Amino acid sequence: LPPPPLLLPLFARMELSCGVGGRTSQTAAAATALPPSAPPPGPALLMDGDSPREEDYESLPSGASLSTHMTAGAVAGILEHTVMYPVDSVKTRMQSLQPDPKAQYNSVLEALKKIIRTEGFWRPLRGINVTVLGAGPAHALYFACYEKMKRTLSDIIHDGGNSHLANGIAGSMATLLHDAVMNPAEVVKQRMQMYHSPYTTVLQCVRTVRRTEGLGAFYRSYTTQLTMNIPFQAIHFITYEFTQEQINPRRQYNPQTHIVSGAIAGAVAAAATTPLDVCKTLLNTQENMALSSVNISGHLSGMANAFRTVYQLGGVAGYFKGVRARVIYQMPSTAIAWSVYEFFKYFLTKREANKKTPC
Repeated sequence: LPPPPLLLPLFARMELSCGVGGRTSQTAAAATALPPSAPPPGPALLMDGDSPREEDYESLPSGASLSTHMTAGAVAGILEHTVMYPVDSVKTRMQSLQPDPKAQYNSVLEALKKIIRTEGFWRPLRGINVTVLGAGPAHALYFACYEKMKRTLSDIIHDGGNSHLANGIAGSMATLLHDAVMNPAEVVKQRMQMYHSPYTTVLQCVRTVRRTEGLGAFYRSYTTQLTMNIPFQAIHFITYEFTQEQINPRRQYNPQTHIVSGAIAGAVAAAATTPLDVCKTLLNTQENMALSSVNISGHLSGMANAFRTVYQLGGVAGYFKGVRARVIYQMPSTAIAWSVYEFFKYFLTKREANKKTPC
């Protein structure tokens, strides 16, 4: 399939027809237009050129199923994590505190070329299957929770208007559900991404980690991941909604603004939370060389211990290892997630509204 952003303008502007007297509607708004005296049967859906007095497309029909947000979120999450997966593999390696001399990289592009040349064409994709398995349900819960909490809290805080505080709280609460599902997948994924990883399949990695470290190993970094992702998502959602207010104040379905807002939000949030991501990577991968160099036997656990170890091994600069790769990964990933999510939300909402409008 071509990249989602290329499809969005095409689908967004598809004309909908309704065979009443052979007349074809020119826009989605015209297809559902009623005389001023009659109440509309469903929500009006804004697109470029529609009246700003109409209700925006984000206002779902009252009878809409939660599956609308969950479907849109699952598709967006899978694409977000898979399209930029090779860069994520590079980021994991660049965050290594004591990398093998053969796995030291100066840039993302150089790293990808070197990995492909020395380890094979498909090596940057190792672990992508477990990411897909985790990202679908994790993001379905994530976006459904976010939309529900955003509306509920906005009604309380700002009487139905947009509230940055509500957006931040909703994003943080959605993260609790997302990380509970995604954390085990992250552990397996990052162990398979590391240089000279002994794991070639997901099942082998899961069995080995469970046998040698116990089930708790899959959630060893959960508190650190939450500590990272709650501020990440709060910054992310606040920045996204703020940028939308500036460049898309009528909250129309506009793929370009969703892409730009998502990219900016992803970059700002990624850069701000890189130190926590470095600690999370250390807890997930349990780098033997790094831990033994500071006389740590057994397994490292706990956010405080991870922070201390990172500082011992790399100083302040250690907290920002892989920051460029992280920003490069997050910008397009977040842009893809938001553009795909907003498209599916628009498409599914439009379809439900048209079902309620008799032809």
